[in-house]
Amino acid sequence: MNLMLNGIEAMKDTGGELTIKSERDENGELLMSITDSGVGLPAEKAHQIFDAFFTTKPQGSGMGLTISRSIIQSHGGRLWAGANAKQGVTFYFTLRASLRPQD
Repeated sequence: MNLMLNGIEAMKDTGGELTIKSERDENGELLMSITDSGVGLPAEKAHQIFDAFFTTKPQGSGMGLTISRSIIQSHGGRLWAGANAKQGVTFYFTLRASLRPQD
């Protein structure tokens, strides 16, 4: 939810499109992507976005992405981000996918 809200907030002044996709990656894990067409990440600060207390928002606490990453890692996944070719950013995360036993 935090990743979606961040994307929506990044587009609040200009409008845009939020795209959420899910698929299986090459390892059979669930790969989710949340793409926005907002302001993007400052290239010189991109390596800091998951650091505790780092924020690019005037009212941000700098804890949302840190907590999101911690939750995803605690479930065996990983979280990362990349700048889009034109504008905006895409956040990706993986989670282990398991098959439910037959009832």
